[in-house]
Amino acid sequence: MPTVCCVPSTDAAPARHRAGEPGFRRAAIALFAAGVATFALLYAPQALLPLMASQFAVSPAAASLSLAVSTATLGLTLLFAGWVADAWGRTRVMTWSLLAAAVLGLASALAPSFPVLLLLRALEGVALAGLPAVAMAYLAEEIHGASLGLSIGLYIGGNAIGGMSGRLIAGFLADVGGWRLAVAGVGALGLLCALAFMRLLPPSAHFVARPFAPRRLVRGMRPHLTEPGLLRLDAVGALLMGAFVAVYNGLAFRLEAAPYGLGEAAVAAIFLVYPIGSFSSAWAGRLADRVGRRPVLPAAIALAGAGLALTGAHALPLIVLGVATLTAGFFAGHSVASSWVGRRSGGLGSAAQASALYLLAYYGGSSLGGIAAGAAWSGGHWAAVMIVAGALLGAALLLSLRLRRTPPLRASSAYAAAEATA
Repeated sequence: MPTVCCVPSTDAAPARHRAGEPGFRRAAIALFAAGVATFALLYAPQALLPLMASQFAVSPAAASLSLAVSTATLGLTLLFAGWVADAWGRTRVMTWSLLAAAVLGLASALAPSFPVLLLLRALEGVALAGLPAVAMAYLAEEIHGASLGLSIGLYIGGNAIGGMSGRLIAGFLADVGGWRLAVAGVGALGLLCALAFMRLLPPSAHFVARPFAPRRLVRGMRPHLTEPGLLRLDAVGALLMGAFVAVYNGLAFRLEAAPYGLGEAAVAAIFLVYPIGSFSSAWAGRLADRVGRRPVLPAAIALAGAGLALTGAHALPLIVLGVATLTAGFFAGHSVASSWVGRRSGGLGSAAQASALYLLAYYGGSSLGGIAAGAAWSGGHWAAVMIVAGALLGAALLLSLRLRRTPPLRASSAYAAAEATA
């Protein structure tokens, strides 16, 4: 298991990892595997929603709870996970988080009823909370600033591959042996990724433990909750994720209904567009490092909106093209917004707390977007789902344009110079 080490007592701490160096490669692969496990475990039920609705005799909105409860508990637990990581160590928290989530994923395959399945999925969200916010804080501490955008882009690319592989495995195994085999298969993938993470992740060299002090932590959160730029970035993350989950949740019901009539495996194959998100997130990270985040973020959201518009077509190839375009724009926007949070929060205190607040909003958007999509499908089918997703993307675009005029923080001259390049 990776060990936690604080800043050595020497005059100078070890240099942070740069792109091309062995430490950067190990960290990038380890966090890529962690991203795969996180999104695979979290979103595996998405391809199974129509099957679960049928087998458990529940509505589309109720079936969506199998996903929504996990993202909700993950978001609510993120703040506490960040506090624990500040005191206990980044690598230790991330490792136990992945292992516990994989075990709960395997246990979910044995759920005797829908309420028990929801309980296990809620616990899985709690377990997964130890990974996302802490991962970005680890990268902010251990990766050189010039390579930070690329490293976060690669991590989010792992999320994209995880989202694809989890849904593909679930869809194909569901056709073979039902939803239980599907969920168990994704749990096994999560366990393999957790073992790879333990083997590869470099230990923390720049982490300084902070004793758990609730009053200090609450005071430390206040700047993050009142800084306009960070609040706008949090809202952009929530709106982007809400629109993304709404489209993918509704898509499963749309493609299994007439006139398409696709089965679970065929619907899951749509998620083969997910690698586009890996490329777009890494590309957007590099572009943001070069030209700044202010122009890149609204461009990414506009790209996602164009993809949503294409899904309104009736021809299946155009629907797939639209979903691919939406996916590219979403992951590019999320990559830019999340790395911007890391840069902007540097002058305010704990990067882990800022990341946790961003992801609290992000996963909150996922839960609400998924439930809204289920209700929209029941009320107006795909046209209603598009209205919900379009409203969310439109609000995100307006906020991103407002962020272009948001001045950098002035906490310190060095920090202000770095944040101004965002």
